[in-house]
Amino acid sequence: MSEKSKISGYSLRSEYDLKSLKVRKFGAERNSFGKTTIRLEPDVAEVFPNADAVNQALRFLIRIVQENQVSALKKQPHSSSDGTNKSP
Repeated sequence: MSEKSKISGYSLRSEYDLKSLKVRKFGAERNSFGKTTIRLEPDVAEVFPNADAVNQALRFLIRIVQENQVSALKKQPHSSSDGTNKSP
């Protein structure tokens, strides 16, 4: 079997319209498929070996910020609920 007959044996059916096909993304975006891709600066990327390490650090930071916001709210002085101020 010649090379030309091998290629012609793989022809597409007439019902396939290749003009409507879209080109997939190339590069880092091609694996994301709708997920957000974030590019780290080189000095930051040196500290984190993979995406899981970055996510773990960010979740820790989120938890610390949230805990500090709650404790800051607890420390704020409250005004009386009846609208009167007890200071002279």
